[in-house]
Amino acid sequence: MRRKKTLRLLRQSFRIAGADKIIFMYLACFFLIAIAMRFVEPEITTFFDSLWYCFAVASTAGFGDLTAVSHAGRILSVALSIYSVSVVAIFTAVITSFFMDLAKVRAEDSAKHFIDDLERLPELSKEELANLSEKVKHFRS
Repeated sequence: MRRKKTLRLLRQSFRIAGADKIIFMYLACFFLIAIAMRFVEPEITTFFDSLWYCFAVASTAGFGDLTAVSHAGRILSVALSIYSVSVVAIFTAVITSFFMDLAKVRAEDSAKHFIDDLERLPELSKEELANLSEKVKHFRS
């Protein structure tokens, strides 16, 4: 039950931020640049080499086995690098927002249970009262 709620909250965070569209656009851009690099760079002879080069640029690893030597290839490399860093920043922000929302939901659920227990105080057993007392002590500290 809690897992479904967590996944629903994660999907909602991505949808609200538009991150699903951002990731799709990023992947499309990545592959288009990979196709373009295949034609503008003399050193890149296959599409798989082009994908490898784009991965190295996007991950900012820059392995050095393939390099851009043409002006067009360098411009595409810079654009892909900037776009990749931006997408990682957006993705990180969405995940951070998700965890903040999750913590808020959990705190609200915990507060609701605590208030429910307080409202039915006369009905609680000795064990439930002791448990409630421990919760109160925990909130004080």
